[in-house]
Amino acid sequence: MGQRREPRKPVAVSVRIFGTDAAGKIFSEKATTVDVSQNGVKLTGVRVRVNVEEIIGLTYGKNRIHFRVKWADDPGSLKDGQMGLLNLTPDKPFWDFPLPSEALDDFRFVGKDRRQSARVKCSISAELHPVGQPVVRARVSDLSLGGCFIEMPLALPADTKLELGLWLRETKVRLSGEVASTSPGFGIGVRFKNVSSENQELLLGHFQAISLKLLP
Repeated sequence: MGQRREPRKPVAVSVRIFGTDAAGKIFSEKATTVDVSQNGVKLTGVRVRVNVEEIIGLTYGKNRIHFRVKWADDPGSLKDGQMGLLNLTPDKPFWDFPLPSEALDDFRFVGKDRRQSARVKCSISAELHPVGQPVVRARVSDLSLGGCFIEMPLALPADTKLELGLWLRETKVRLSGEVASTSPGFGIGVRFKNVSSENQELLLGHFQAISLKLLP
């Protein structure tokens, strides 16, 4: 599992998780929290097998947001199918009970983090042009040098090829990509393809500015 210094609150409440499983099929099932922090949650009783780094939805009461799977035990394991999730919108009110104040840690996980590029939360206007389909306007909420997560209610199928236009401040960067993961009701994870050196520099500059909190 990950190693965290972030304060966690031991609490057991019923939630529902949903999204796309490791076989590409849509799922929806109940689970129970083990502990909750400002930026993440550990679940138990998870029966579905979901890939690490997949985006899934979680509902609690009438609230619904999306999380990224950071680690997951095999269903039926001695740990009763535990799963660790990273909250992608930690500033949005979700739980109806108080949580410990945030510490220096940012819910980072080691050992099972398969991400090739670090990511930062953001809010970037985007235009998507899937091959053979009309242009779709959306918003990027999660950016790395190798891809991004785009919020959109109707998720595109995995492996869909598309052209992207990302507004990095006053500059519109045009990129090619493909859908790497899909989360119905939330959006898609996109993998950038064949990025030019010029666009790599633009992405890097914007990424560093967000990381250093020079941009909102």
